Amino acid sequence: MDSTALMGAVPRTAVPEEPTGGNSADPPQPRRGERVVQLRPHQTGEGYKSVYSELTRPSIGSRLRTGVRVTGEVLITFGLVVLLFAGYEVWGKSAIVDAHQNDLNNELAQAWAPTDNPTVAPSVGPSVKPSPPVRGKPLAGLYIPKLDKNWVVVEGVTQQDIRFAPGHYPTSALPGQVGNFSVAGHRNRATFWRLDELDEGDPIVVESKTDWYVYRVSQTRIVKPTQVEVVAPVPGEPDKKATKRMLTLTTCNPKFDNYQRLIIHAELDRTQPKTAGRPAELGG
Repeated sequence: MDSTALMGAVPRTAVPEEPTGGNSADPPQPRRGERVVQLRPHQTGEGYKSVYSELTRPSIGSRLRTGVRVTGEVLITFGLVVLLFAGYEVWGKSAIVDAHQNDLNNELAQAWAPTDNPTVAPSVGPSVKPSPPVRGKPLAGLYIPKLDKNWVVVEGVTQQDIRFAPGHYPTSALPGQVGNFSVAGHRNRATFWRLDELDEGDPIVVESKTDWYVYRVSQTRIVKPTQVEVVAPVPGEPDKKATKRMLTLTTCNPKFDNYQRLIIHAELDRTQPKTAGRPAELGG
């Protein structure tokens, strides 16, 4: 048979076409500015376990950069926490104290509200002795015109008592009495923060149910926390009998710490009935 007769029966083997773009086995050329690092296999007795390159191998420079980055993130986080705490101390705590002071003010106004029925004639009998102060309850109003601040004073000086208000030392005299009406308060921006700005002669006004008591600053001093004699009937002389009507304010010192106590002593200048209006020191 003619060999040419079988040419159409046997399929021809496809001949691969040569690529027009060059040799396909060549790796792609790096772009300008790029560096190509050859990967190196790591072979063990069980075969190839991992593949790594010099780009992923940690170096002293990369460790330093990582350490600096982590340190920076920690410092930024710490700074944010400090800012949040400072914001709470300045605005948050002041807002909380102001809200509780409003409640105490309303409570004090209700306690001082007249209880007699105006349609009934007053009794001729002896006056009823006022009940002793109740721990944690509002006792008096305290005003410092120079600082443009005022508070409701509660009875007691425990941490719970003075959390939102200045507190009256229970064993000390009451407002206007002979002795030493002593009041403690926290050194925060809502309470006795600026107490160190008071000078001799500055007025401090105390309000009771029936009277205004105007005291004048007579002494400022800093003592140790153990010097509790500053709230004695005669400040600094616990064994002496009181003859004056004194006021003492105590708070922590310095600001943001409590290893000292800032003490303000004041002496009663005059008493003014509330029926005569507000004292001139308060714009009356």
